[in-house]
Amino acid sequence: MTDANASADRPALPDHLSIDPRSPHHVAAVFEHDIGIRFNGKERSDVEEYCVSEGWIKVPAGKTVDRKGRPLLIKLKGSVEAFYR
Repeated sequence: MTDANASADRPALPDHLSIDPRSPHHVAAVFEHDIGIRFNGKERSDVEEYCVSEGWIKVPAGKTVDRKGRPLLIKLKGSVEAFYR
């Protein structure tokens, strides 16, 4: 399979995407493939949510969790690029 055929089976990456299935910005078809996020020129593997047009990502704030046991997220602003690996 060539790269052209591989990209044809993959859905287009949305502008705003979240890994949380309860979020309205969660697209399950995208997560069937390996996704990479480049933030300010460096690849990040801890991104929970991103928005390319607004230029931000949300990442966990250490080991801190909320009262429901989910990680607390902080928003970082900068240059965001999403891509398939």
